Amino acid sequence: MATELDEFEQSMRREINAFLGPTASKPQRERATEDRVGGLAFRTKRTPAKGSSIKTGYIVKLAVRNKPLEWDTVFEHQSTSISRLEAQLQAEKAAHKAGYRIIGHVIDIKPL
Repeated sequence: MATELDEFEQSMRREINAFLGPTASKPQRERATEDRVGGLAFRTKRTPAKGSSIKTGYIVKLAVRNKPLEWDTVFEHQSTSISRLEAQLQAEKAAHKAGYRIIGHVIDIKPL
């Protein structure tokens, strides 16, 4: 059972290396070290730095107000979600958290 699992794991690593292309030209010893350490399929997650380096997501602009007869103000939220609907929901939650009681409508949703 363990040998079948090892064979399957080795064949999957060969297929991954063949798919990735340029990394497949490395010697077998280096690739095994990368896999063991955490390269290729087991790479650690890299979180984007806060601020302007976010490259995926949407900028959502909402029309919000505190009182029913008040002029609309624009509330802008930057979301890292790849879903437009989820980005809109996150923006609405952020607006409520910021203290705006009434959310009129979505003004604009732009991808980053």
